[in-house]
Amino acid sequence: MSNEPLLELANLEKVFSQGGETLSIFNDLSLVVEVGEIVALVGQSGAGKSTLLHIAGLLDKPSFGTVLIEGRDVTGFSDYKRTILRRHFIGFIYQFHYLLPEFSAMENVILPQMIAGKSRKEAKERAVYLLESLNLGHRLKHRPARLSGGEQQRVAIARALANEPKLILADEPTGNLDPDTSAEVFDMLLSLVKNEGACALIATHNLDLADQMDRILELRNGKVSVY
Repeated sequence: MSNEPLLELANLEKVFSQGGETLSIFNDLSLVVEVGEIVALVGQSGAGKSTLLHIAGLLDKPSFGTVLIEGRDVTGFSDYKRTILRRHFIGFIYQFHYLLPEFSAMENVILPQMIAGKSRKEAKERAVYLLESLNLGHRLKHRPARLSGGEQQRVAIARALANEPKLILADEPTGNLDPDTSAEVFDMLLSLVKNEGACALIATHNLDLADQMDRILELRNGKVSVY
């Protein structure tokens, strides 16, 4: 097993051009997520948390700096290689569930596995296991419109974990839920991530939820520091 951090962002800068002016989001930003860690990322709205997760998840590229996964520099990977790496290594959870409305809960978790090359039988077994772990065994055949907000987000969590990723990136994963449902869903998320042996970087405004994680990092003025 590699002793390298699972995720390392080194000396990142991200520059956007707007109306002939340049806007710098990150300033020599660096962070590390070790194997087995669940790390909270906090910061004010507009600080760049979503942009940082997109770079970590290979959905965006930094203007400068390096993205390393298990010690391997993946910054310059082609779009194809980035897609393959995301498909098998990274799971994403967003504030909005983005489930496919015409498919059942189980089918939403089966599809990404079949895209990754699993047989339907294998994918179904994994989907049922994950959904039952999230107390959704009785809702397998329900479409998203027939699920509550908390149930929809639990399906999104199962989908993110479907291909057994090593890294989970979550952007306000319970931000649309009421406090009680948010706490329940978040407890399930943490438990499942730990049981799967994955690590996670989770952006949240909720400090009560952040306190349940291994570390809290704050994004402020383009840099990350220990909260």
